[in-house]
Amino acid sequence: MKRAKIAELRDNLSRYLEHVRAGGTVVVLDRDTPVAQIVPLTTADVVPDDDRARLDRLARRGLVRRGRGGSMGWLLKHEPLKIRGSVLKDLFEERESGW
Repeated sequence: MKRAKIAELRDNLSRYLEHVRAGGTVVVLDRDTPVAQIVPLTTADVVPDDDRARLDRLARRGLVRRGRGGSMGWLLKHEPLKIRGSVLKDLFEERESGW
């Protein structure tokens, strides 16, 4: 555990943050009196705010399955489906036939 006065911490913040990233802690001193402690965050403390991180979390929990990409290539190789008639009419006919 490192100890740093406020002025020392302000002047060398990057160095102290590297120490914290490596798992260490820093006690902040105000005139030799401890006033705060800088500790590393745990993964539970970190809340990602971007969509990619959220999707990664959901995929790890098994709630979503991420695509592999390449859908544009598939779309360019295949012709679109041709729908004949009314989709609603076909749906009613399917329901009536018990399909």
